[in-house]
Amino acid sequence: MSTLKIGVVGTGSIAKWHLTGYKANPDAEIVAVADVNADRARSVADEWGAARSYGDPASLFADADVEAVSICTWNNSHAPLAIAAIEAGKHVLIEKPMSVTVAEAEQVMAAAEQHNRIVQIGFVRRHSPNAQVLKTFIDAGDLGELYYGRARCIRRMGNPGGWFADKARSGGGPLIDLGVHVIDLCWYLMGSPKVASVSANAYEHLGNRANITTFPRYKVADYDPDKNDVEDMANAMIRFDNGASVLVDVSFSLHTTSEDLSVAVHGTKGGANLEPSLEIATEKHGSMINVVPQLRSSSFELEPAFVNEIDNFVQTCLGRAESLAPAWHGVEIMKILEGIYTSAAEKREITF
Repeated sequence: MSTLKIGVVGTGSIAKWHLTGYKANPDAEIVAVADVNADRARSVADEWGAARSYGDPASLFADADVEAVSICTWNNSHAPLAIAAIEAGKHVLIEKPMSVTVAEAEQVMAAAEQHNRIVQIGFVRRHSPNAQVLKTFIDAGDLGELYYGRARCIRRMGNPGGWFADKARSGGGPLIDLGVHVIDLCWYLMGSPKVASVSANAYEHLGNRANITTFPRYKVADYDPDKNDVEDMANAMIRFDNGASVLVDVSFSLHTTSEDLSVAVHGTKGGANLEPSLEIATEKHGSMINVVPQLRSSSFELEPAFVNEIDNFVQTCLGRAESLAPAWHGVEIMKILEGIYTSAAEKREITF
């Protein structure tokens, strides 16, 4: 194959970024779009130059012209749709999280192995230029053995409502929506070790905070201030089988004076802050020094990250590259997420 023919399932905001990546890729052709709202599917297909649109995913999966698909739907539908696509012979890029349970994630991976299909997980922050540059330093041994990471994404009032606040569809709140990104970044940069144990807390005290009217917030189309059954915040200590550990805390809602996005890893020869901007700490000639790689932007940028992610998926499907986020990575991250939720609910450490 010289060109990969693409179908996109779902037409929300994340789907637009996938479509942006495919449109920018000379080796990809967008041929079909599917959404439960057939009119919206048609509109998005027209906007992005897709020849066909469908009012349900099954029809897109039955389209023999489609070779690979992006799954950009509610979290609880990721695994069932991915399995259906795989069984129809398609390669699959699944938006994060891979699923809402470990069992579902393992079923997706088993289906991919059985049908010899590519499954890639949408850990888009791995593909941002700042993460890619830091990975070159780590792979060259400049930071030594990485043994400690910190992952933080704190929002003061960041509950979008709608399906994000509906546990049946989302699988949870800020942990599975935001925490998945920062946990994955630490885990990926630290060499993707197997999780050994998790000890965690989760809190549900503030809810949607619909009483706050002076602070801007993002609201999804089906926002309802009276509906919310996900956690406000969660924190955890994650330990790995190689002795390394990660501290994580994430929130949709928290009484704090400022929001905070920070990802850092620390090793025997150096450390690095990846977010909010890339800076490397090391020592040389008896002095501690900070190194700031010169990039167009030293922090995460949506467009180049999605363009890079989509290109990695396309080239992997065409047999020209290896996926940076294969199915087993999605399974391992789901073990961490499920472990955190279970530990918080049962008020005990979870071991693997």
